[in-house]
Amino acid sequence: MGEPMRIGLIGAGNISGQYVNTLPRLDNVVLTRIADLDPAKASALASKAEVPACTPDELYAASDVDIVLNLTIPLAHAEVALAAIGAGKHVYGEKPLAADTAAAKSILDAAAAAGVVVGCAPDTVLGTGVQTARASLDAGDIGVPVAATAFMTTPGHERWHPSPEFYYEPGGGPLLDMGPYYLTALVTLLGPVRRVVGMSSAPRATRVIGSGPRAGTTFPVRVATHVTGVLEHVGGELSTLMMSFDIWGAQLPRIEVYGTEGSLSVPDPNNFDGTVQIFRDDWVDLPVLAGYPDAGRGFGLADMTRSIVDGTPHRADGKLAYHVLDVMECLLRAAETGTSVRIGSTCERPAAVTA
Repeated sequence: MGEPMRIGLIGAGNISGQYVNTLPRLDNVVLTRIADLDPAKASALASKAEVPACTPDELYAASDVDIVLNLTIPLAHAEVALAAIGAGKHVYGEKPLAADTAAAKSILDAAAAAGVVVGCAPDTVLGTGVQTARASLDAGDIGVPVAATAFMTTPGHERWHPSPEFYYEPGGGPLLDMGPYYLTALVTLLGPVRRVVGMSSAPRATRVIGSGPRAGTTFPVRVATHVTGVLEHVGGELSTLMMSFDIWGAQLPRIEVYGTEGSLSVPDPNNFDGTVQIFRDDWVDLPVLAGYPDAGRGFGLADMTRSIVDGTPHRADGKLAYHVLDVMECLLRAAETGTSVRIGSTCERPAAVTA
């Protein structure tokens, strides 16, 4: 293996600490710089990571940065990615790829023109949870898959996040925030989506911050906070999806896949691990069959780095992220119009992570 690729992190928000904790465990990347629009945040995280803090513009121009790790808020994803690409850097970002498909397409087009690579979270699907389910599915353990369900229910992130407004702005909401985990898992398991139908609602016009120094502050809701729909995969499988910031409690599974000879229960796709269960005559736990063990946020970046070095496609790639974003946009459009909507994009089913 050659020298590790050098990573410049932009966006020192809540999720950044998980990346900073994971990157030192990966032998093909090294964190070299941290930037944020708030210099104090950049300095605090940089001190923890023992790397220099800098401004975003300094990071783009830095000779010791090969890949920009974009951990900014969704509305800034495209601006940061395009600036990094313009500086000749590869980009790996948090989900979604951008706030809308038009911005996401501009990222992919710019990267293609510049000859750089784009990757995007979630990389949780590379862990042992979803990958064990994928291995069982590919082995034919439940016969031919015919349907799936995916549920994400919570009363809303304002209960715990000190600055939750962006979750309720365009580019946010339960579908664009949490949907990428579930949809990326469904595409990993069943392949891309060709058509959707859906409905949505926003029962509350405002929300109240529940923690931190701004607790009690009211802010507006500008997106649908409950979205449900049906996805038709290219193989004909039907996935029922519900993403909600309006449910206080539920006893629903995260993801289940139903086949002609059995069923699979898939753990939370927001986590890398978890127990997979199979049902034929009764529910039985499966052993770990595949996936990166002990994975954390940043493994998708390492997977992308490997692909840059050896020229093979990476799994958490921009085309997959674009397709997932396209599916989410089309689902919201279907909800608004009351019609089924065909998906204009497609992608390859990502390669499995074998044990």
